[in-house]
Amino acid sequence: MTTRIVELRRGILKKNDELAAGLRLRFTSAGVLVLNLVSSPGTGKTAFLELTLRRLRERLAKAAALVGDLETDNDARRLAASGAPVRQINTHGICHLDAEMVTRHLEGWEEVSLADLDYLFIENVGNLVCPSSYDLGERIRVALLSVTEGEDKPLKYPGLFNSSDAAVITKIDLAAPCGFNRELALRNINEICPGIRIFETSAKTGAGMDEWLAYLAEVARSS
Repeated sequence: MTTRIVELRRGILKKNDELAAGLRLRFTSAGVLVLNLVSSPGTGKTAFLELTLRRLRERLAKAAALVGDLETDNDARRLAASGAPVRQINTHGICHLDAEMVTRHLEGWEEVSLADLDYLFIENVGNLVCPSSYDLGERIRVALLSVTEGEDKPLKYPGLFNSSDAAVITKIDLAAPCGFNRELALRNINEICPGIRIFETSAKTGAGMDEWLAYLAEVARSS
């Protein structure tokens, strides 16, 4: 039975990787930078993305977002307030997005032409385990960690942080009240993924957002 489960998982991931490769080619051909945002629930991922979308719009960059949740369109409605095109993906109990879901929800999205976008953000389902196994065709995977979660998250969930291109620490304005040990958190992140780009941000105060946006522009230019 164990062997059968392993074979099924390999088959599922192989199919996903093939679809993701097709998506990556499609995104590259369109000239759009695609980012996959992954975190646990409550990290502040939606607030961070909403501010990112607002700031990009102020800079006349064109961005859109696909939003993954088990149920509801609450986050999609929040993000739509930024003025960016947003489309909801409800997984109905599945704890991650996969390449097939992304492909399906890109079809018929009348508001969006990939060739007209500078950035496409994929807000994954709140989970630190399953999303790390599924390639969505993204150029950049971003792991988000809130100061309210503790400094040891990277050590507990190395698969996500090791497979990410950037790490974002959110709610940095609450670091002192939470007793957040910044140096330890940075050390833990770098232990799992040496040299990863790390951004310390606050969606409430805007701290760290200029550095984050500069990074996005840098990656977009090099893609």
